[in-house]
Amino acid sequence: MRKSALLLSVAAIAFAAPAIAQEAAATPQEAPSAAQEAAPVDDTAAADNSEQGDILITATRRSERLSDVPIAVSAVSQEALQNSGATDIRQLSQLAPSLLVSSTGSEANASARIRGIGTVGDNPGLESSVAVFIDGVYRSRTGSGLNDLGEVDRIEILRGPQGTLSGRNASAGTINIITKSPDMNKLGGYAEATYGNYNNVRVAGAITGPISETLGFRIDGVYNRRDGYYYDVTNNTDYNDRNRYFVRGQLLFEPSSDLTVRLLADYTRRNEKCCGAVYVDLRQKTDPTPGVPGDYAVSPNNPIVDIMKSMGAVFPSAGDPYNRRIANTPGRAYSNVTKDYGGSAQIDYNLGGASLTSITAYREYKSGGASDIDYSNLDIGYRADDGNNYRQFHTFTQEVRLNGEALGGKLNWLVGGYYSREDLQVVDNLQFGSQYGAFAACRAVASINPSAALRNPTAPGCLSPIGIGAVNATLGAAAPVVIGALNRLSTLNNLGSTRDVYNQNSENYAFFTHNIFKITDRLSFTAGLRYTHERKNFDATFNNNNTVCAAQQAALAPYLTNVQLASTAAALLTLTCTGNSSSTLNGKTIKDRLSEGEFTGTAVISYKPIDDLLLYGSYSRGYKAGGYNLDRSDLGLAYLPSTTASPNAAQLRFDPETVNAFEIGFKYKSRQFTLNVAGFRQEFSNFQLNTFNGTNYVVQNIGSCSKTLNGADRDASATTGACTGKVKHGVVSQGVEVEAGLYPARNFAVNLGYTFTDTKYQKKLVGSEAGEALDPALFLLSGQQLSNAPRHVVTASASWTPDIGDTGLSALFYVDGRMTSDYNTGSDLFVEKEQDGFFLLNARIGLRGDNKSWSIEAWAQNLLDTQYTQVAFNAPFQGAGSIGQVQAFGGVGNQVFSAFLAEPRTYGLTLRTRF
Repeated sequence: MRKSALLLSVAAIAFAAPAIAQEAAATPQEAPSAAQEAAPVDDTAAADNSEQGDILITATRRSERLSDVPIAVSAVSQEALQNSGATDIRQLSQLAPSLLVSSTGSEANASARIRGIGTVGDNPGLESSVAVFIDGVYRSRTGSGLNDLGEVDRIEILRGPQGTLSGRNASAGTINIITKSPDMNKLGGYAEATYGNYNNVRVAGAITGPISETLGFRIDGVYNRRDGYYYDVTNNTDYNDRNRYFVRGQLLFEPSSDLTVRLLADYTRRNEKCCGAVYVDLRQKTDPTPGVPGDYAVSPNNPIVDIMKSMGAVFPSAGDPYNRRIANTPGRAYSNVTKDYGGSAQIDYNLGGASLTSITAYREYKSGGASDIDYSNLDIGYRADDGNNYRQFHTFTQEVRLNGEALGGKLNWLVGGYYSREDLQVVDNLQFGSQYGAFAACRAVASINPSAALRNPTAPGCLSPIGIGAVNATLGAAAPVVIGALNRLSTLNNLGSTRDVYNQNSENYAFFTHNIFKITDRLSFTAGLRYTHERKNFDATFNNNNTVCAAQQAALAPYLTNVQLASTAAALLTLTCTGNSSSTLNGKTIKDRLSEGEFTGTAVISYKPIDDLLLYGSYSRGYKAGGYNLDRSDLGLAYLPSTTASPNAAQLRFDPETVNAFEIGFKYKSRQFTLNVAGFRQEFSNFQLNTFNGTNYVVQNIGSCSKTLNGADRDASATTGACTGKVKHGVVSQGVEVEAGLYPARNFAVNLGYTFTDTKYQKKLVGSEAGEALDPALFLLSGQQLSNAPRHVVTASASWTPDIGDTGLSALFYVDGRMTSDYNTGSDLFVEKEQDGFFLLNARIGLRGDNKSWSIEAWAQNLLDTQYTQVAFNAPFQGAGSIGQVQAFGGVGNQVFSAFLAEPRTYGLTLRTRF
């Protein structure tokens, strides 16, 4: 489906069906469907707010009307989330066109993107470009936002670099989740129960009220269970299920009008099988005209697939990935437990001339990582469910802010400080499976000659008698060396890491200020400044029993300089030691540390020519800390014995990311119409990119060279393309955002959003601030749009809540849609990972009692059952080479590709009561 048709379909939903509109009562809490509409800060504010679409937010750590805040911010209320069916931040994308949230190998690995920018990949060593805060507390990684949130007051999405308003800095934006506070006036609460397809059962509720005149409480809880939407044909089980619960308790202490203390504690537990992946491309591509770039042909067979089939592999999704049938290795359909819990204390104290806010928090997070890493029923690689694979965060944060006014109210000032200490531990036990040796040997034989007659997976080295003869005939005197190496390779089974431990201790402190000076009643200037200091200590200890690698290195290392055998020896060593899995690492510990400091800030000029219109322009500088790639595969080339004999921790280090952002915009409001428009340009230097190339995770800092590289950033060599000039920003994100709200009647509202984002890599790319050559796996990046960065996104939502006579009852008719244009889901931009544009539609219809004391609602998410991919990837170990590589360099591309699919259509019935 092309973008023009999709744009028309969204417009039709928004305007062609006047019966489908949003409730728009006297307060914006009754008109919450759009991303730019949110519940007010409190009920008192709601009562005072008589204009639709002009609501109170706290994005600037001050209570301000949305139309008066000169920054790009969207907000979503609890009712908007409820109508759309969102229970976590991933589904927030349906209402916010500049936001995209996806998850990959585990829901612990979620990635949020704003304006096409986000942290890529599964490596927890990379901090989030989009920071997530829940009740003012920074969450270490975006995955925590995929937990059930309970009942929230609102969610604010700040676009662009942040740092002068709150504790943790972010280079792309923030998602600020504010949950419902205790009710100090009366006992109340809610309860709801949902049943849907895939045996979805969700029960949620809360109770709140006063304990005394100065103390109130609130308890929220959610239980959710659902069958998975993949079916594993070899283990006879479903995948991507839901089995989780969440509880949050709060105490609110108000001993006087000047002092408020809010205590929160929460606990989440998930025990789920995630994530299944289907095969989406099994083809082999070849070069039909060697020496003439730009074309490719598809072979009748792919030797990688043939080898796998000969060893018993099945491909239940071949030709139809959306049948959602997968095949994991028997006995390796693992579920993993994730625990996320912690507590916080927020103190707000009015000192008279200023207000003090203190937020103290401690959190722990642990997620298991047992998995069948090749996503096939062949036992090629796995992480055993033995307790030796997990990621764990222990995080303490302290934030203090002081704000007030001076100069007769002309200056509104804010100063603050922030401290955090984070202990991150990643434990890994990745091993080659029981069939890896035979598979890898057969793959090597096929690279010498693809004829199946040469292969016998049950024989040493995967060589049939014909194969042995062919190798002898081809290599002559060198044949015994290769045959011996193939024989050793075929014994590489159930070996690898038993318990690799990566520790990263981070200590961060910052001081920040954000000040608004009213030059006149209509003209204001905002200045913010922040200094951040980051210190990280890193160590890793390896436990590995892959003795085959060490034997292979001893036998083949002398041939790495042999003209005839160098490439063959390197290939066999890579297959044997891939990811730097070697017993020569066993018992070794590597250490490193980094310390960095950075000034960031913002400057904004805003002007109100009339009361209903705000004009503004801004500059911001953002920063994201450097760190370490918590993966031994990036220690160096696997075929070189020196890589594991003398491992260097500095090889895993990557540099900090910075951004210079420019924005102009306006905000218009009236009783029946709101319009917010922003134009932006963001220039990212040292952009942190994490790429999985089918074997290894590669982290590089993307920059652009001031001097020509003569195309060396687009070649297949890792030794060419270093920059001898100045390294400049490597990524630019620029575009326009439009948000509009229409409120023509009390129970009728429509909200629209459109984002055009041109988020591209620059040309003449390099892989670090020092100008090192770009990894050849990234040869397609130069001048291209980033992954998961669609150029066009349109959102529309509408709700109509008519009264039913004078019965006190009301109806609910709700619909929302999101149109997304084409984009690539892989960070290497391989053509096989492209996703065509698509349209998602959610709908809800219901009947509600007087004052919403009860309701019954039928709903559907992805009503049209749109089929699309979250992320496509190189199936681990299963081939090499893509269409792009064949077109550019010739040869053969036999890489098999898999994908994590998005959820299919879901529907159900919800009963809800409030008391």
